[in-house]
Amino acid sequence: MSMTTLPWEGGCRCGQVRIKVSTAPLLTMACHCTGCQRMTASAYSLSVAIPSDGFAVTRGDPVIGGLHGATHHYFCPHCMSWMFTRPEGMDWFVNLRATILDDAGWYAPFIETWTSEKLPWATTPAAHSYETVPAMEDYEGLLQGYAEWAAKREA
Repeated sequence: MSMTTLPWEGGCRCGQVRIKVSTAPLLTMACHCTGCQRMTASAYSLSVAIPSDGFAVTRGDPVIGGLHGATHHYFCPHCMSWMFTRPEGMDWFVNLRATILDDAGWYAPFIETWTSEKLPWATTPAAHSYETVPAMEDYEGLLQGYAEWAAKREA
C-alpha cells in the first residue's frame, strides 16, 4: 500500500470492525495533546484526515468512547481500539487513526499539533508544528502544502 494506491483497508486489533478508504487523504497529523496521550497510552496519536465520502465502515459497529462529548471518538466494542474521530461541526471529514490501516508503512505526519502539551522527548518528522492547532485560515495552505508534499514523496 502507498499513499496514492487506493482503496486502503484497515481494522481494529481483533478484526471485528473493518474500514475502507477510497479517497486520498487531506492531511496527516500527530497530536500531542494529553487527551490523545491518554487514549493511545502513547506520546501522541497519529491521524489521517479523510473526506467523509471516501470513508466507510465495512464490518462491525464501532461505538462512541473517550469523553462522550460533541466530538465523537469511535472504538471497536470488543477490543476497544480507538479507530476514528468525527470532530464536532466538521462532518466533511473523518480523522482516522493511521495505525489501524493494514499497511501504514507509508505514513508520516505533515503537521503536529498541541506541542505545548508534548512529552519533552517526543519528536516527529512533521513539516509544521503548532503549540495548539492551526488557525482556520491556515488550513487552505496546509491542505495544498500537504498535497504537494505527498506527491513528492510518491514520485
